[in-house]
Amino acid sequence: MCQAGKLMKPQGIPVAVVGASGYTGQELLRILLSHPSVNLVATTSRGEAGRALRDVFPRFAGSPTADLIFIEPEIDAIVASGAQVAFLALPHGVASEYAVPLLERGLRLIDLSADYRLRDADIYREFYHHEHPAPALLARAVYGMPEFYADEIVKADLVASPGCYPTSVLAPLVPLLKAGIVESEGISVASLSGASGAGKKVDPSLLFVEINESLRAYGAPKHRHLSEIEQELSIAAGKKVTISFVPHLVPVTAGIATTTFCRYTGDAKTIGDRVRETYAAFYRDRPFVRILGEGRFADTKNVVRTNFVDIGWVVDSRTGQLVLSSAEDNLGKGAGSQAVQSFNLMFGLPETTGLLQF
Repeated sequence: MCQAGKLMKPQGIPVAVVGASGYTGQELLRILLSHPSVNLVATTSRGEAGRALRDVFPRFAGSPTADLIFIEPEIDAIVASGAQVAFLALPHGVASEYAVPLLERGLRLIDLSADYRLRDADIYREFYHHEHPAPALLARAVYGMPEFYADEIVKADLVASPGCYPTSVLAPLVPLLKAGIVESEGISVASLSGASGAGKKVDPSLLFVEINESLRAYGAPKHRHLSEIEQELSIAAGKKVTISFVPHLVPVTAGIATTTFCRYTGDAKTIGDRVRETYAAFYRDRPFVRILGEGRFADTKNVVRTNFVDIGWVVDSRTGQLVLSSAEDNLGKGAGSQAVQSFNLMFGLPETTGLLQF
């Protein structure tokens, strides 16, 4: 069997995945193993250390890197693999234990935890209930939503990849807030997510018999992702935005469907056209946002296992509301594939490299 760092594609960028055995880690591996510009040189897992990739994930048997051995998540071992960039697929609080020393050792990082998404350490403490482990790095991190921060991501050495719910909320709302065609007050959001969003952990509430044929809300009124949602909406609006957000668990493996209710400005007769024109201009050069149009609702079956987010809307003139509909894969555009999208930008690759999967 091959040791970490021995299986290399010619001319590929050496990549490490830290925390590769979870659901997000597995999705990252699926994309990276077929990415034409990636050499996967290290995968870490405390629970799977010493086992080959093909044994932990039999679906990857046949890949040129299938014999790569999971290693312990030790800083020296990750650096010794020759990785130039590391994806941190770790829980919040834990990611910083690796981010700080790996940055000091010269690696570029894409963090999929919540540790660097917020700009304010006090907000982090409020929502995550402990002090931020490395507040000095918050100003250095770039929020990793390429549709908003592509130029900053290109130059970054620390990218904070967004949460799954925030991506589904921000994609439809940010352009409209920036354009001033929806009001910043009175926004309400309901999101439905597949069970993989809870991560790979032992929890009786996530057993098949508990979630099958059942729907339930959770995390209201102050889900952790609300912190980064409100941060980015406030930046877009140019003033503080506070919203109501209620997530729901649905009995599917992956996918998020989000419905957003907001009040529109101006005339009901023109709002549909203004929304269409705003989206067309804002997302003109953004390959992974698909605008479905007025009267269309996004469907998770069309985005699961892809990096796309679909957006539709309807105008409710009776209540003066605009109802936005979006869908994405919580493990894809909401996690792993969006992180790879940032990776492509960071290394000067076409944004769609390795990601045009339908």
